[in-house]
Amino acid sequence: MNLYPAIDILGGNAVRLVKGDFDAKKVYDEDPLAAARAFAEEGAERLHVVDLDGAKRGEPVNLEHVRRIASELDVPVQLGGGLRSDAAIQQAFEAGVNRVVLGTAIFSDPELPYRAMTEHGAEKVLIGIDARDGYVATHGWLEKTELPARETIERWDDGPGGVKRFIYTNIEHDGMLDGPDLDDATAIARAVGDGELILSGGIGELAHLRSLVRVRAERRLNALDGVIVGKALYERRFTVSEALAALAG
Repeated sequence: MNLYPAIDILGGNAVRLVKGDFDAKKVYDEDPLAAARAFAEEGAERLHVVDLDGAKRGEPVNLEHVRRIASELDVPVQLGGGLRSDAAIQQAFEAGVNRVVLGTAIFSDPELPYRAMTEHGAEKVLIGIDARDGYVATHGWLEKTELPARETIERWDDGPGGVKRFIYTNIEHDGMLDGPDLDDATAIARAVGDGELILSGGIGELAHLRSLVRVRAERRLNALDGVIVGKALYERRFTVSEALAALAG
């Protein structure tokens, strides 16, 4: 499984939220590039960046920070947050990102992912599904819908022309360091089927990573491709190199 250290940018700082609450933020580095560089120097092979300001505003806000990270570090970057138009997606790729994560916009503009896949390549587009109590949350996690997360993924993954790459965040566990919900992860991975799933939310210790590796093997969850880790790395509960070793089994 792949490791994606998280760089969440809010107000120009690298922060972490608790359960998606913008009022419950903690600043870990005043320079997102410095945070990203530290992860890269520890051995990170890819980075997950979220423009939280962009998620709230509905358009990219922190592209200059993203550009610095992508240009100064030899590590692929995937970006989410505020990418709700063709122009915003184009700006993200021009800033140097390797992949984009589309969330809120897929509900207001369902054709956006397909246009992006056609323009930039299917392998460069992921759909981000953030769930609270099993239901999709949008607009920077601020609005809860009545759409079940699993059924939403199955709909987008429908048929050979469907989206095959997903990021799933269980908001109830995000920033809590309490471990992933393995049954929830299993249900989502099976909904993804033969695609790619990256999990986010709850990783607080190496045992949590090892449990994902074990469950992936025991339950044959081939779609489970990676995991996003933020707070645990910032708080030095383990290092990037230790996480990579745990995920290597």
